[in-house]
Amino acid sequence: MDLPTNVRIHLCPRRKGELDRNEEQMKRTHHCGQLRGSDVGKLVSLIGWIDSIRDHGGILFIDLRDREGLTQVKANPNSDDSDFNATVHRLRDESVIEIKGVVEARDGDNANATLPTGEVEVEISEVVVHNISETPPFPIDDEKGERVNEDLRLTYRYLDLRRGKMRRMLKLRNETTKSIRNYMDERGFYDIETPTLFKSTPEGAREYLVPSRIQPGHFYALPQSPQQFKQMLMVSGVERYFQIARCYRDEDLRADRQMEFTQLDIELSFVDREEMYSIMEGLMRRVWKDTLGVEIPTPFPRMPFQEAMDRYGVDKPDTRFHLELSDFSETFASSSFKVFSATIKNGGVVKAFKAPTLANVTQGELKNLEEVAKSLGAKGLAFIKIEDGEWKSPIVKFFSDEEKAALQEKLDLEEGDIVFFAASEWEQACAILGRIRLECSELLKKRGKLEIPSDQFDFLWVVDFPLMTYEEEYGRYVASHHPFTAPVPEDSHLLDSDPKRVRGQHYDLVLNGVELGGGSIRIHQADLQKKIFENVLQIPADMVESRFGYMLEAFKYGAPPHGGIAFGLDRLVMILCGVSSIREVIAFPKTQKGQCLMTESPSPVSEKQLKELSIETTLLKKEQ
Repeated sequence: MDLPTNVRIHLCPRRKGELDRNEEQMKRTHHCGQLRGSDVGKLVSLIGWIDSIRDHGGILFIDLRDREGLTQVKANPNSDDSDFNATVHRLRDESVIEIKGVVEARDGDNANATLPTGEVEVEISEVVVHNISETPPFPIDDEKGERVNEDLRLTYRYLDLRRGKMRRMLKLRNETTKSIRNYMDERGFYDIETPTLFKSTPEGAREYLVPSRIQPGHFYALPQSPQQFKQMLMVSGVERYFQIARCYRDEDLRADRQMEFTQLDIELSFVDREEMYSIMEGLMRRVWKDTLGVEIPTPFPRMPFQEAMDRYGVDKPDTRFHLELSDFSETFASSSFKVFSATIKNGGVVKAFKAPTLANVTQGELKNLEEVAKSLGAKGLAFIKIEDGEWKSPIVKFFSDEEKAALQEKLDLEEGDIVFFAASEWEQACAILGRIRLECSELLKKRGKLEIPSDQFDFLWVVDFPLMTYEEEYGRYVASHHPFTAPVPEDSHLLDSDPKRVRGQHYDLVLNGVELGGGSIRIHQADLQKKIFENVLQIPADMVESRFGYMLEAFKYGAPPHGGIAFGLDRLVMILCGVSSIREVIAFPKTQKGQCLMTESPSPVSEKQLKELSIETTLLKKEQ
């Protein structure tokens, strides 16, 4: 028979100095992680979950846990205390109990130096049983919990969040947002909410649509970001705005991406790039100091987009290790190896990088690297190994002595090294080797050849992006960042003649190879914004009016110069917590299939609900 809840048991006679309160209440006096040696002799009340129970010769020891930590409590019942005996024999781990008792010292070998509360324990005088737990589907334990299948953890997320590691990450996330709010408030920013139901303006990722019941056939869109609203706030004279905003993108999920995510959104009037860098660097310094107690040096280094791609193969480079790319287009322009020379003749490039000591790469590892390269459009992955004083590769026989000398000189090749090549158009060649570079860094870590301290934080501003890129698929230019980004003033004259050479005033903040956030100085003149929409991006005039007409109208009424930035809060907290997946730092995340396993969503809805929204689905028709 289950023990009824809210049962009050008296274990021992009432103690002198007991709390003066109603007999029917035992209000918590301390959290389970708060008691210290200075509290010995105090009468206290604790409430929490049973982390473990140990019976030592009739004396019961319980580790009681709440969000702040553990306290050992001790029950030493009288042998004729039948109520107590009935109670304790039914208690299980994860049951919720409330206890009252006196704090006692744990002397000598009885103390637990690994616990902040390890020098004390509480001898129970009363206990209230609030809830008896069934056996959990997995251990509520940090070490064992890490080995549990993630789907099972997400199905019982409310249990997973009881683990100490998960509680600490939730706490750190709270400390991060608190630090951000304090910093922004001190600098005159207003915290302003913007609408969640917006209009569809697809210019980035796929949107989530919300049908309108009262206007059949019309839809709202959930915001990918508050971009247009925050610009309207600048037009309205707010001057300094921020928001910790929920955003939505219907994208494929991965370790650092969720369909619903949290964004720190910021916009300022009368700002230039230099002031933006300074304020945001100050924010990062504040957050790292408040949460980790770490001093971050500023100013952060800056790197143009072109240099980042040329050296690291990606616009969010991890600069904690080298393995830099080199260009050999000039070297192989007339090479007898036609794969290289033909690529260069057709306007492409040949790039290479050295992975030191990785000539011993296994066939399986080499095959995996080749598959990675192919997934990015490569036909294969050319390489040269330096082993036993020889260059070993199917392609080396095509290289002249001059070409080998150029490789040796620029890459400083040594015994045990391996060189990887990519021959393609510039951006693709960079991307292929940029990815292979990261894969090689992981192989070096496994071999103990590359060590990156866990407390190393390499911040970097990536700047001078192209304002737009030409998309062959669409036969027109598209915005590299978004269509509201202002061009660099000295490049504005190229908008009509050579748009591809125009640099935008946007900037990304990168940390350890992760893009923390990005932003730009915005266009604030109606005529320039209209020109970008219609003449450069070739968006039809009627579409510009339907999507952005209100913005162009607003810019006619004294719009100030302004700019902003948005940071992925989930990614920021992920790095602060030292984990590799944002699912770990989100209370209730979705799986890679976009499911919430705990609530079993998304789920079907009734035909009646669909009719109310004037919606008919093709799936429903097939089922009928």
